[in-house]
Amino acid sequence: MGAEQKVVIITGASQGIGAELVKAYRDRNYRVVANSRAIKPSSDPDILAVAGDVADPKTAERLVTQAIERFGRVDSLVNNAGIFIAKPFTHYTDEDYASIVSINLGGFFSLTRRVAAEMLKRGSGHIVQITTSLVDHANSNVPSVLASLTKGGLNAATRSLAIEYAKKGIRVNAVAPGVIKTPMHAPETHEFLANLHPVGRMGETKDIVDAVLFLESAPFVTGETLHVDGGQSAGH
Repeated sequence: MGAEQKVVIITGASQGIGAELVKAYRDRNYRVVANSRAIKPSSDPDILAVAGDVADPKTAERLVTQAIERFGRVDSLVNNAGIFIAKPFTHYTDEDYASIVSINLGGFFSLTRRVAAEMLKRGSGHIVQITTSLVDHANSNVPSVLASLTKGGLNAATRSLAIEYAKKGIRVNAVAPGVIKTPMHAPETHEFLANLHPVGRMGETKDIVDAVLFLESAPFVTGETLHVDGGQSAGH
């Protein structure tokens, strides 16, 4: 069983969507390399917790190195870590810009580049980005230029990488959520956030996990940004 078990790296894995992704991939018998700044060690021998800021290239190096040392391979990567700062455009600070770019784009670049190099050696792999539906459907109630700037960049990079690697056995996709019910959103905001979606509710973490797992098991799908947003990207 050992050498044949697939291995996935998941960032932002300590809570919310990331934590549920860890459980879901383990349920599929994947070994998991789980990362976040504050992640705690796991008692499960098939979960390797690697703490560190994904914006730091040294963290990306440790994630891939330890994945190979412990499990011998990397089959999938879920770039889930990211931050969202909703402000009117002129209220953003230089610090806001530096922070969101370093995590949302820098973290993606540092880790994906290293993971892709390992996948190219094997001639197979799957990379998924978690982006946002706001890229395709801006909302005047949620001013979020920096989210669109960075997550929109990930959508574009997803398509570009999918084509670059299409004949090399590596698929690249993205999931674009609406607003998902996670600890990031205080309960008193839930009614407002639910009404942003045509279906009238917030998404659940399971909705995003199911989408990632669908892409994981869809060998003819690459370059896709799958909207899981309660109809938000279709209109209002």
